[in-house]
Amino acid sequence: QVHLVESGGDLVRPGGSLRLSCAASGSILSINAMGWHRQAPGKQRELVAHISSSGDTIYADSVKGRFTISRGNAKNWLYLELNSLMPEDTAVYYCNARAWLGAQLRDYWGQGTQVTVSS
Repeated sequence: QVHLVESGGDLVRPGGSLRLSCAASGSILSINAMGWHRQAPGKQRELVAHISSSGDTIYADSVKGRFTISRGNAKNWLYLELNSLMPEDTAVYYCNARAWLGAQLRDYWGQGTQVTVSS
């Protein structure tokens, strides 16, 4: 089992920056990959950024060049740097970990942290 807790969400003006953090606990050695997803009101949850166990990253087109995903040295921390924020970035941001449970990969989710971009 992997437990994820996000933090860092806030109200920020357009053009501003935030840093989201996700603390993983439990069976962190079983984690294969991690990512950030977001869900805006009335919309489906979407992938924002993903980082593999080898450090390869993938970003949604809408955030490329503005957001940066990274993992801490101890691998139990996940970060998302959000720059040049726009109102359309407003959403609940969720941390995700894909971890081995026996011979299968399972997805774990945090409770989410609210990011609101508004003037």
